[in-house]
Amino acid sequence: MRNIVVTGGSRGLGLGIAKRLAGAGYSVIAVARGESDGLAAAIAEAGKTGTGALHFAPFDLAETDAIPAFAAELRKSFGGVYGLVNNAGIGTSGMLANMHNSQIESLIRLNTLAPIVLTKYLVRSMMAEGEGRIVNIASIVASNGYSGLSVYSATKASLVGFTRSLAREVGKVGVTVNAIAPGFMETDMTHGMDDTQHTRLVRRSALRRLAEVDDVAQSVEYLLGDAGRNITGTLITIDAGSTT
Repeated sequence: MRNIVVTGGSRGLGLGIAKRLAGAGYSVIAVARGESDGLAAAIAEAGKTGTGALHFAPFDLAETDAIPAFAAELRKSFGGVYGLVNNAGIGTSGMLANMHNSQIESLIRLNTLAPIVLTKYLVRSMMAEGEGRIVNIASIVASNGYSGLSVYSATKASLVGFTRSLAREVGKVGVTVNAIAPGFMETDMTHGMDDTQHTRLVRRSALRRLAEVDDVAQSVEYLLGDAGRNITGTLITIDAGSTT
């Protein structure tokens, strides 16, 4: 059973990805600072079905100096890692002129530095094995922009550049690297909007609906599977046509 590490796997999109991959027969290691009720329930459910497996590995990715030891512990506890889904991130909003420097540093540390450093230490074993898959979760704001999200947009844009260059570095040894750019999705965040805001988002999309978490999770599954073996250095946009 192939091991897949999913960061930010305790809730929202990360949890949706973890559940989808466990159901597809992977051994999923969900990385997060704490275990949510949703993740605990998903772990119990995965144990009952027996198709795949779902585990929890507690870690704060903002502690970038500790990532090398954490990566070594993952390999010691679970064995080789076949796939990595860099999903963890924070979406702190605010006009750049008013943001505190500490907020800017936190965004860059967790959204850009942490996935790059974690990838560095996990891709080594993939390269040694001659196979592996990396999927970076970006965002449509990386290319379209959004007022109040300039720093967040910069971190997501950096992941796209990282994806395309790393794909060239590791492709020759059989490792693929791709990115997915979700738009607004039907999540707790959008459910908390008032009807006017929600309607405005829906009308902006070509399909007159919002994407759902499982749409992204299915694309991750595709990229990790045999069907995605010849896809690398690519950005897949999943936004129900909001950016068309």
